[in-house]
Amino acid sequence: MLVVHHPDEARHDPEHVFRMGRFLPQPDRADRYRLFLSEACKHASEVVEAPLCGTEPLLTVHDAGYVEFLQTVWQRWRAIPDAGPEVVPSVHPTQRMHRKPKDLLGELGWYSNSTSCPIGEGTYASALASAASAVHAADRLMADGGPAYALCRPPGHHAYRDLMSGVCFFNNAAIAARRLSQAMGRVALIDIDVHHGNGTQDIFWSDSNVFFASLHVDPDFGPPYYAGYADETGGDEARGLNLNKPLPVGTDDRAYLAAFDEVLASVARFAPKAIVVSAGLDASAYDPVQTFRLSNEAFGEISGRLAATGLPVLLVQEGGYLSPNLAACLGAFLGGFGG
Repeated sequence: MLVVHHPDEARHDPEHVFRMGRFLPQPDRADRYRLFLSEACKHASEVVEAPLCGTEPLLTVHDAGYVEFLQTVWQRWRAIPDAGPEVVPSVHPTQRMHRKPKDLLGELGWYSNSTSCPIGEGTYASALASAASAVHAADRLMADGGPAYALCRPPGHHAYRDLMSGVCFFNNAAIAARRLSQAMGRVALIDIDVHHGNGTQDIFWSDSNVFFASLHVDPDFGPPYYAGYADETGGDEARGLNLNKPLPVGTDDRAYLAAFDEVLASVARFAPKAIVVSAGLDASAYDPVQTFRLSNEAFGEISGRLAATGLPVLLVQEGGYLSPNLAACLGAFLGGFGG
C-alpha cells in the first residue's frame, strides 16, 4: 500500500465550531493527520510526501474565483478591525439572492453554506497540501497500479465547485477522479463516509466519465441534508451514473455490506478503469458521530471487496474522528487489501 501525505495538513487546527447554538469542540483537529499517518505507516509498502501542487489541478473541479478567495481570505479578514481569531461567516444568500458582493463578509457567506468551516492562518496551506496528496496519489496510481492511500486532511467530499461546506475546502477525491478520468477514461468514485458526498455529486452530476455512488445516512435524518436521496440519478448527460444508497440511523454490518455489494455490481456494469474511494471512517460504531454501527471487521470486508475487483484503487481519506478506536478502524480498512 502506497501512502501519500504532506505535513502541512496539520497547519489547519481550529479548536471550535459553532453548531447547535453554541461553540463546540471542532471534530477535525490536526491530531487526526498524525494518528492516520502513524497507523497508515504500519500497512505501507512506501510512504511519500506529496510535492505541493499549484492551482491547476484544483481548477479542474473548482471555480477560479473560489480558489482565489481561499488563497486571500485570511489576510483580508485580519485587516478588518476587531475581527475574531478565525474566519467564520455570519450571513448567507438564499435562493432569492443571486449577486456576489465585493465586501468580505458578504463574499464569505457566498462561498459557504454554514459555520462549519472556520478558517485560520494555516487553513489554505492545509487544504492545498490535502489536495496535493490526492493529486500525487492519483499520478502514482496511474504509474504503478495501486492500491494507494491519500491521507487527506482536511477532508473534501462536501466541497462544491464554489462552496466550502462540512469542514471541507477542496474536494480532494473529485480532483483525483477528474485527473484519472482525463487520462484513463471511465472512473468510479464510491463514497463510504457516513455523510453523503454532496459536493462530489454536484461536481460530477453531468459527467459521463465518472460514476458516483454514495452510501450514507438518510438525508431526512442526518447532515448534510438537502441531497443524497435515492431519486437523484444524474444530469441529462449522465443519467443513471449517480447512485445514492441512503440508509437508516443505526445501520449495522449486514445491511451496510449488502448495500455495498449492490454498489459494486453497479460499478462493474459501468466498467471503469479505476476506483476512487472517499474513505470516511465515521460509519464506525465507535465514531463520535454515533450514526451507523459498523464494526472494524466491516471496514476490512469493504476494502477486501474493493481489492477483489482487480481494479486500481485510490483511497482518499474523508471523515472519521478522534476516538480510542480510530487507529484500529483505519488499520482494519487498510489491512483488507492484504498489504
